[in-house]
This record gives sequence, C-alpha cells and structure tokens, in this order.
Amino acid sequence: MGKDVIVACDMPDRESVMAFLERFGDERPFVKIGMELFYSAGPDIVREIKARGHKIFLDLKLCDIPNTVRGAMRSLRPLGVDIINLHAFGTGDMMRAAIEGLTDENGERHTKLIAVTVLTSTSEETLHREMLIDKPLAETCIAYAKNARASGLDGVVCSPLESPVIHENCGADFLTVTPGVRFAGGEKGDQVRVTTPERAKELGSDYIVMGRPITGADDPVAAWKRACAEFCGGEN
Repeated sequence: MGKDVIVACDMPDRESVMAFLERFGDERPFVKIGMELFYSAGPDIVREIKARGHKIFLDLKLCDIPNTVRGAMRSLRPLGVDIINLHAFGTGDMMRAAIEGLTDENGERHTKLIAVTVLTSTSEETLHREMLIDKPLAETCIAYAKNARASGLDGVVCSPLESPVIHENCGADFLTVTPGVRFAGGEKGDQVRVTTPERAKELGSDYIVMGRPITGADDPVAAWKRACAEFCGGEN
C-alpha cells in the first residue's frame, strides 16, 4: 500500500477551497474536507472536488447512537469518498452500525472507515484531568484501535507517535492516518503530539494529514511537494 499526503482543506467556503486547488494546476493532491467546509458548502463541495479527480478524506468524526450513525453513513455513502471517519469512543455497536450504513445493496463497501482514537490536540494531562480517563494516553489509543479493528474498521486516526504500537497490536495492514505533522522548525499551532513528515514515515504512518504548513505556505504547491518528497519519496 502506497503512502500519501492528505492536504487538510480546512477553509470556510467553496470559493476559498476552489481557489486553493486551482493553484495546483494539473496536480491532484489527496484532500481532507472537514466540518467547517462541509457545513458551509454542503455535500456538493464533495461532489465537485471528487469530479476534479481528487481523492477525498471526509473528516466529520461522527459520534451518536448506532442507529443515527448508520443512517448518516447511508446518506453519505453516495458521495463516494475514499475515507470517512468517526469517533472510536462511540463504542463497537456504533462502529459496526457505521459499516452497515456504508455497505451498499450488493454487500460491497467502497469507502474506508477509520476511527479517531485520541485527538492530537489532547495531552495526557487533559485526558486524565478533564476526560477522567486514568489510563495512560498510549494505552487508551491502543485499546480504542483494537476495538475499531475488532469492529471491522480499516484503521484509525492517531498521532504518528502511536503508529508503531497500533501496527504492533492491530497489524501492519491496519491503517494509521496521522495528523499532527509539521515541517522541521514549523509552528505546532494547537497540536500537542507532533512530528515531521520524515519522522512519520519512519514511525510507519500510512497517511499524513497536513493543513496549515501547506495551506498557509507562501507556495502551497512547493510545500505539498516537499511533504511528498519527505514522506513518500515524491510518489503520490
């Protein structure tokens, strides 16, 4: 399985994201569409970007009762995105219901489903003090990932720092999609557990997600190509 760099298009409206993507010319980076853009522009923005030839990670982090998540995934399924996610703490029943919603009438599922373990903006101190989880952060991530694997999911969203232990516990074919990646010397922003593209590759991440280091760069195309070179040798 090839590695890839996913560009987080966390932008407020259609005009902003389309102007950004136009800068790439004939290049078609893998893009992430998150809640801000999806809630602003609706499903049509997914269809439009998909029609341009981009792979899409739809980052909506669903979490609700199983029946609601099943129905939501059934509604999202026709968009044909490549990856979609939910929160692992929504329980195995919810994750299995999500798979049912993404499975078509022929019993096939064409969208990879991954679960968020612990957000990369969450520190171990916050996990204990505010979320009342007394287990170590790494142990919590592993437990969530193992539950996702047992529920039939394709992988997890996690910090690159957790990729090795998750692959060790869930298998090399269990995807790790890792935000919290910055170029060496770059600003961390509101991320806590961060590393560089090159280090993420060494740690075994399957995909890295980069937003501001690319979208906020003076030359986003050059920044994206740099990320590809460091993470996947320029192949994307």
